[in-house]
Amino acid sequence: MNSYSERAGRLIALLLIAGSGVVTIAKGMSLTFLAIRLQKDFGLNPASIGALIGAGPLVGAIVSPFAGTLSDRIGRKGVLTAALCMAGLALAGLGLAQSIAAFALAHIISSVAAAVYEPVSRALMSDAAPAHLRLRVFSWRYLAINAGWAVGPLIGVWIGAAYATLFVIAGLMHAAFGFVLFFTVPEARNESLAETAATSQATGGWRGLVAALRDRRLVFFVIGGTLLLAVHGQWSVTLSQYLNTGFEDGITLFALLVSTNAATVLVASTPARFVIERIGALKALSLGCLLFLLGEIGFAASSGMEMLIASMILFTIGEVLVVPSEYVLVDGISDAGNRGTYFGAHSLSSVGNFLGPLIGGLALGSIGGAGMFLLFALLSAASALVFAIGHSMPPPRPQAARAGAVAGSGIGGDLLRIGQLA
Repeated sequence: MNSYSERAGRLIALLLIAGSGVVTIAKGMSLTFLAIRLQKDFGLNPASIGALIGAGPLVGAIVSPFAGTLSDRIGRKGVLTAALCMAGLALAGLGLAQSIAAFALAHIISSVAAAVYEPVSRALMSDAAPAHLRLRVFSWRYLAINAGWAVGPLIGVWIGAAYATLFVIAGLMHAAFGFVLFFTVPEARNESLAETAATSQATGGWRGLVAALRDRRLVFFVIGGTLLLAVHGQWSVTLSQYLNTGFEDGITLFALLVSTNAATVLVASTPARFVIERIGALKALSLGCLLFLLGEIGFAASSGMEMLIASMILFTIGEVLVVPSEYVLVDGISDAGNRGTYFGAHSLSSVGNFLGPLIGGLALGSIGGAGMFLLFALLSAASALVFAIGHSMPPPRPQAARAGAVAGSGIGGDLLRIGQLA
């Protein structure tokens, strides 16, 4: 049973979708050009840029699982509000930073706040949305996020990629969404809170995280998600450096590819959702990984704008298949009492946002752009294999009876049937 009435749940899901779009516009107009700014204003090399930008997600990967368990115990709304306000302050700090140390500190805080926000917002959306609409709202949320990435960079280009006011405005937008959430999202019904609190007290905090990671399916999903995020989570970091050094007017070409990515998401999201519903989340994720592989090979072989754009379209179609499918897979092995913990544990995969820029920067400096893209193609294939192995495993033995009951009549069962996970 959902924690909210169907009407309230639909409204909360729509608010989260719209708010995700707004904060992504804020990120797009301020964070898109971080790598270029570090390269031009601070003179950092590709490996240093990758390490600095990836350090924030690395710390976030450590913190976010505990945010998930905390949200199971005290509620999602307070955790989300705190994360959004912290992100707002950090973004303003990025705009005002005058040294690499200050810039790095603000970036780490911003990344940690984002790492806390993501799993808790997904858990709240899963709490709120009726089971038969959950895949749809995950897909709409992803669509709103990419629409934000389409608009945000254009605002950044228009005002100026390194203009400090952009970061302050972006921070205010995050804080505003946090306050809207706090004052408009109602508390869950008392009986649902009591049930969730009882479960969380038994397995909360560190012990809850350890208990969740005893589920081998979740462990393999975390590993597979890490590989996927290394490929697509921060693709703009390595691609912008590659284009800026290897192509004439590379910044303009990079902005065109960012817009191509966003436009493809807008066009492909609805057909991708139908594909996921028809063939199942695991097969759709595997297809997305194949398209990642083909897109990376295309980047490696590209010598002009046309082939780069074609490769970006393939890459992006893979992205719109992979992201909602991955959320559905994680949701399908969780239940109402541990959803925040499972999404929080899965957010350990955000370490891929550190590994991607770091591996990409090292590869770009040592074996060149073609070698870097081929390496990411191999990671795409490996991630599909890891997810398939995890999906084939049975649930943890102590939870088998409960998992069977949930699959038969509860939220998890509805989602398993909808996503064809079983």
